Amino acid sequence: MTPQVFPLLLLLLLLAGLPTTRPTPPTCYSRMLALSREITSDFQSLQATEPSEACVRYLPRLYLDIHNYCVLAKLRDFVASPHCWKLAQVDALKDKVRKLYTIMNSFCRRDLVFLTDDCNALEYPVLVTTVLPDHQS
Repeated sequence: MTPQVFPLLLLLLLLAGLPTTRPTPPTCYSRMLALSREITSDFQSLQATEPSEACVRYLPRLYLDIHNYCVLAKLRDFVASPHCWKLAQVDALKDKVRKLYTIMNSFCRRDLVFLTDDCNALEYPVLVTTVLPDHQS
């Protein structure tokens, strides 16, 4: 290989590899969905790790569904809750909830599509069921 070909080959390899190393930026929807799942998971972990803290039992439940119109009120209620103001995990969770509320109510408002307004559905965890296809002939 001649010395002039090596830099060209190296440049070609670098340029060919760039598109695969740059992920697509998150959309408003994907950011809201990921943050709502993270908040729900953190809330469930808080309930599991801090059951001795009486205040945790009185916090509004956080089983979030960003497609439910009631989620905005649920987020407001959680942030306004006076319970557990001295627990660091609850403060961190409230910060995430504020962030999601701001994203949903300001930055991504036009991207929201509410499919339901069933407020009771946000009181219990979503059960994921798998329905197997029927293999009848």
